[in-house]
This record gives sequence, structure tokens and C-alpha cells, in this order.
Amino acid sequence: MQRSPQADGSVAGPPPHSRAFPFLSYGFRPFFLGAAVWAVISMAIWLGALADLWPLAEDYGAVAWHAHELLFGYAVAVVAGFLLTAVPNWTGRLPVAGWPLLLLFLLWCTARIGFLVTGVVGPLAVVVIDSLFLPSLLLLMAREIVAGRNWRNLKPLALVGLLAAANIAFHVEVLSTGAPNVASRLGIAALIGLIMLIGGRIVPSFTRNWLSRTGSERLPASFGSFDIAALLFSGVALFLWILWPTSTMTGVIFFIAACLQGVRLWRWSGASTWREPLVLILHLGYAFVPFGFLLGAIAIGSPGALGGTAALHAWTVGAVGVMTLAVMTRATRGHTGRRPTASRLTIAVYAAILAAALLRIAAGITPWLYLALIDIAGVAWTAAFAMFLIEYAPMLVGSRLERGVANQSEDVAP
Repeated sequence: MQRSPQADGSVAGPPPHSRAFPFLSYGFRPFFLGAAVWAVISMAIWLGALADLWPLAEDYGAVAWHAHELLFGYAVAVVAGFLLTAVPNWTGRLPVAGWPLLLLFLLWCTARIGFLVTGVVGPLAVVVIDSLFLPSLLLLMAREIVAGRNWRNLKPLALVGLLAAANIAFHVEVLSTGAPNVASRLGIAALIGLIMLIGGRIVPSFTRNWLSRTGSERLPASFGSFDIAALLFSGVALFLWILWPTSTMTGVIFFIAACLQGVRLWRWSGASTWREPLVLILHLGYAFVPFGFLLGAIAIGSPGALGGTAALHAWTVGAVGVMTLAVMTRATRGHTGRRPTASRLTIAVYAAILAAALLRIAAGITPWLYLALIDIAGVAWTAAFAMFLIEYAPMLVGSRLERGVANQSEDVAP
């Protein structure tokens, strides 16, 4: 299973036999495609349920279903696709491909379908199936990292473990109380932690690569003690938010975390990347991390000044939605041999997902426009992923363009 680095610093691709089945050659292919398809379908189902067109997730709860399928359906699929693609680059080993990849993907798909028919099969069986996915992913990734002796990359797996625990806790809370309050905050915190950790690698790395090619002298600051302080403060803030979401201390630490994360983002020279949306969108997506901390601090310090969901959706639709699409477009282009630059349709994808995030945040601040803004935000979200599928689905199911100019080593976390 071991493979050696090539002269350009990248690693060899999957074994030759996988070229006959490119869809199962790398984790990003099925999971990015599945995530995008589910983002469209689940939002359409949710908007229809809000309009009383059909019942949703009987015996589980429509609101709980919506929260779960964004956090542990859509977002987790992107995390799986990213890690299954990044870990081979970290370890120098061959990617998980073929039957193991297919079985893992089918496990994810089965859970998505199962939650739509809980009124028929009951929620318990579906909960068990869904709860198996993240531990299975975790074991696969841990095996690869340990076999490759790549100890520094065990940190992201700790957050995947936290996601797995949050998913199980989510189900326990739903089935026992009907309101997964603590577990949903734990899941969001784990996803924001992954964005801060992995985004803290890929955003400055891709920015540095692009600015170096353009001859810019202003490059992102290297990872150092400031980044460590920002991560620690933000981790403490998220921990306090999980347990004491309305505490004054939580609000104070949230404000400090917002400032630290804002400065951290500024140090990455994002303003210099305005000519390449494929890079700029990474900075815009990460900006929702400090923005969410800031909105949370305001909501805690001045109850009633903001709706209770503004900070929540700054992180879920904003940080998670925008950052995952940014990673999906970049990684797909790079790993399928396309040029690392945004097409007009890709720019439209970015515009739609940014609009969805801002409109959903605004809905929580303007109660008199709440329902209208939710509907418009949902349409913008659906449009973003529909356009992604139009351009990127053929790339995800087709063969890599061997004459592509993208360097694979630049398209996963270094």
C-alpha cells in the first residue's frame, strides 16, 4: 500500500486498475457528489415541509431531521471526501478505493434514505445505521495514519471522533427529549474546529502558492504562536458555548475569539487574492468563523439585539456551507486535472452560497421577514449546489485529464 513521492512533491495516483472505475478511485468523488445531491434534495424536502406540502421524519421530528442532515448528513460527507483524499497525501499510501470506499458510501446513503422513512421502519434501526458511519470512517483514517506513521495528522481525527460522539448524542437527545440542544452545539463546534484546524493549513497554503505564482511580495504569515493562541481561545469559547451557551463568560471569550480569528484571517493576505475567486472564496468562507463568534458575543451580551439563530447560521450555512463548497470545487478541479481557476459557473456557485448564508443570517435578525428570507435563502442554497452539480458532476464521475496543469500536491491539506 505504500507509494513514493514524485519529483514535484506530489504522490502517485491510485493503482492502474482503478482507472477503469474512476468514480471509486478516490474518496472525494462519491462523497462530494453525494453531498451535493443531498444538499439539493434535503433542502427541497425541508422547504416543502415548511410549506406543509408533506410530513417529514415522523417519529424523529422535522426540525431535528433538518439540523441532523445539514450537520451529520451533508457536512460529514464532505469531511469524509476531504479526509479520504487528503490522508493519502499526508501518509504517502494508496487511497481507500474500490469496494471499501463503495461500502462506506453506501452506508452513508442508507442512513440518508432511512431518515426519510422513519415513520415506516421506526427511528431506532436508522439511528444505529447512521451511528456506524463516522466510527467506520475514523477507523479507516486511523489505520492509514498509523500505518504511514504520520502522527502529526492524528489531530483532525480527534475532531472526527468528537463528531462521531456528537452524532450519537444527537440521536440520544432526540429519542429521549425531542430537542438535541447540547449535541447540536457539540456537532457544530466539532465542524468549526475542523475548519479552524484544516482551514488554517489550506487557506494560507493555497494563498501562498497563488501569490508566489503572481510574483506578489505580500505572502501569508506562517503558522506560529499567534495561531496556537487563536485556536486555544476559540476552543475554550466553543467548549463554554456547548455547556453554558448564554453565560456572560461565554460571551466575553466569544468576543476575544472573534478578534483573534479575525486577525488570523487578515494575516493570510486574502485581499491580495481578489483576482482568483477559487482562492478568495476560501478567505470569505473562513470569515464566517470570526463573524459567528462576534454575532454570538452580541447575542449573549444583548439578548434581543439579534435573533438566537444568527450566530448559529453564520457557522452552519456560512462557515460550513461556503468552506465546504470552496474545498469541493478546488479539490475536484485539482484532482481531476483541471486548471486551478474558477469558471464563470463556479463564480455563480460562490455568489449563490454567499447569498444563502447572508440571507439566512438576516432572517434571524429581522423577524418580520423571517419566513420570506428563509425561503429565498433555501432557493439560493439549492441553486448553488445545482450549479455545482452541472459543472462538477461530470468531473467527479469521469476520468482524470492527464494533461491537466494542476499539481495534485496543492489541492489537499499539506
